[in-house]
Amino acid sequence: MDFEQFYSFVQGTFNHMAPQQEEQFRALEGLYRDWNSKINVISRKDIDNLYEHHVLHSLAVARYIALKGRPEGPGKGAKVLDLGTGGGFPGIPLAILWPEADFTLCDSIGKKVLVAGEVAKGLSLDNVRTVNARAESLKEKYDWIVSRAVAPLPELYGWVKGKYNEGLICLKGGEVNEEIEAAMSRFKLKKGAVRTWDLSTWLTGDWFKGKFVIEIR
Repeated sequence: MDFEQFYSFVQGTFNHMAPQQEEQFRALEGLYRDWNSKINVISRKDIDNLYEHHVLHSLAVARYIALKGRPEGPGKGAKVLDLGTGGGFPGIPLAILWPEADFTLCDSIGKKVLVAGEVAKGLSLDNVRTVNARAESLKEKYDWIVSRAVAPLPELYGWVKGKYNEGLICLKGGEVNEEIEAAMSRFKLKKGAVRTWDLSTWLTGDWFKGKFVIEIR
């Protein structure tokens, strides 16, 4: 999937896109190729799939929230934490899409935080700050916490329990039912507290089969 294919699809899904957002999404490839040659945050074999496997995958969080009745996103001034951001996913694509929300991109590995911060700077994303820290050390409370394949769900929820007002939204694949059952049992979550959404209902490529959005309210 090249940029034109990506943007045509995204523009058809999120119809409130502005010219500045198109420019920022377009600039992602050059920035990531440059930084990835210095600090490897995306597999060398996968950098050619940046828009499909990383940017579009990240925007599945936004699609899920839109389907829940918030097409414009979390709202002005909403505080969003991207935990275990790596090189900036899903946080940077979401920060482009939701310029009125405030993003904190957090990772325990300093060189990954450096890449995320420099990419955000290169895109002039004033709504992004980066933090080099472990999840357990964060004291602030957020409206939403998002993550992408960071840790098993019980472990992840244990790190952020009580640190968000709206929801924890994870991008995960594999045996998600086992992780959900383990989290519900360990933390005695009520029925209906955990929701799943199959990405293949929106994204039809083979790469998205078996991948889900998981939300813990």
